Amino acid sequence: MRTLSLLTAGLCLGLNAWAAAPDANEPVQPIPPAEVADPAKVELGKQLFFDPRLSKSGFISCNSCHNLSMGGSDNLPTSIGHNWQKGPINAPTVLNSSMNLAQFWDGRAADLKEQAAGPIANQKEMASNHVLAIDVLRSIPQYRESFKQVYKIDQITLDAVTDAIAEFEKTLVTPNSRFDRWLKGDEKAITQAELEGYQLFKSIGCVACHNGAALGGNSFQKMGLVEPYKTDNPAEGVAGLTGKDVDRFMFKVPTLRNVELTYPYFHDGAYWDLDDAVDVMARLQLGRQLSKEDIGKVTAFLKTLTGDQPSFSVPILPPSTPQTPIPTPFN
Repeated sequence: MRTLSLLTAGLCLGLNAWAAAPDANEPVQPIPPAEVADPAKVELGKQLFFDPRLSKSGFISCNSCHNLSMGGSDNLPTSIGHNWQKGPINAPTVLNSSMNLAQFWDGRAADLKEQAAGPIANQKEMASNHVLAIDVLRSIPQYRESFKQVYKIDQITLDAVTDAIAEFEKTLVTPNSRFDRWLKGDEKAITQAELEGYQLFKSIGCVACHNGAALGGNSFQKMGLVEPYKTDNPAEGVAGLTGKDVDRFMFKVPTLRNVELTYPYFHDGAYWDLDDAVDVMARLQLGRQLSKEDIGKVTAFLKTLTGDQPSFSVPILPPSTPQTPIPTPFN
């Protein structure tokens, strides 16, 4: 009897170990570490990312809405812009954003470089304009010298500014999550409940949109396929660009990497709890009413997607000069 029990226990352990092993054709791939080809360009981009003088108020930087201490977002339903204006949409995380097929929820920017120019001149965000922002940088000797060394130019240009910011943002990847370690063969990196959550994530169809290394960011989908999504947020998605009703509520599928950190969820930031977000997605996109237990398992899996956060010294920004345009934080 004891021998039979030992054999049974060994068989169960063997089955559990087999179940925990990743398949060779998983729809998700690990995130590779960032490769830095030009450290000086990345360092310059980091300074610009943190420099609030690119805004009219001298208070708002790229990091204000894409806070690298908070998962690359601001943990608000919509961001706070110039003069305390309410932003139109939830700020997507900047982490792993280089993996997106396009930038912004509606995809109106083709890449990170094009995206970087938008908020500077947006009157609800940084509220400056490109001429003024460049004048600020040109008034600062250290910036002039940095651009001359990195880009071999005598005059700072918007093209160089946005290129440097983009190069820094390309380094903001989050490898080495527990799930990535499991994908690479470490069967102990995730628990049985987390593995069951991943299996549910696949079996009910979440991977149709959330796949690849970023688990999203590589397609546009209609929000509310099975049931309409009800919101007071006026954003229309791709329809805001095309004017076509068929594109209404078509949004870029967000990455699920670090999703535990990037609440509140969806384009309107309406849901603060990850369990609730899973429930809404299952019902509205897949027509599935998940039990509380199954929602908990999927959520447990999603929390394994938090990777190593970017780690670096905060840049010390060069000081302004008497020639630097004075910020105007108040009207």
